[in-house]
Amino acid sequence: MPRIDVAAVPGRKGSGYPPPFDAPCAERVRQRLGDAGGLTDFGVNLMRLPPGAWSSQRHWHSAEDEFVYLLEGELVLVEDGGETILRAGDGAAFPKDTGNGHHMINRSGREAVYLEVGTRSPADVTYCSDVDMMSAAADGRFVRKDGTAYTAR
Repeated sequence: MPRIDVAAVPGRKGSGYPPPFDAPCAERVRQRLGDAGGLTDFGVNLMRLPPGAWSSQRHWHSAEDEFVYLLEGELVLVEDGGETILRAGDGAAFPKDTGNGHHMINRSGREAVYLEVGTRSPADVTYCSDVDMMSAAADGRFVRKDGTAYTAR
C-alpha cells in the first residue's frame, strides 16, 4: 500500500556535520518519508525546525535539484542574494550547480514544519558556502574542501 504512516517514520535529530558545524542544526528533526515509501530516484523529508535552529549549513549541490515547501510556521531563507521570509504555503527551488548557497533559519517563536525534496544523484557534491566543508554523495562524509578529513575531538 502506498500510504505512509508518517507518525511511524522515525525522526533523526541533528545533522551529520562534524563539530562545530553541527551545533546550529542540533535540534532539527528529519523524517525520511521517501525512504519509508521505497523511493530511490528522489528523496522527500518532513523537517521540523524549532525556534533558533538552522536547516543546514549554507550550501549548494553540484548535481542535485532541491525544493522546499513550508507547511507551518515562518523561516528566513538565506542565500547569496540576501534574506527572504518564507511563510506557510511558500515554496523555494534550488537548481543544481548554481553555486547559490542557501539555508533556512527559524527566527520565529514557534516550530516550523516543511517538506524537503531532492534528487538523489550519486555524482552530487554538496559545497558549504560559509565554512570549509563539502560532502560527496558517493560516501556521505563531510571533509574540508581540499579533501582532508575532520578529526574527532
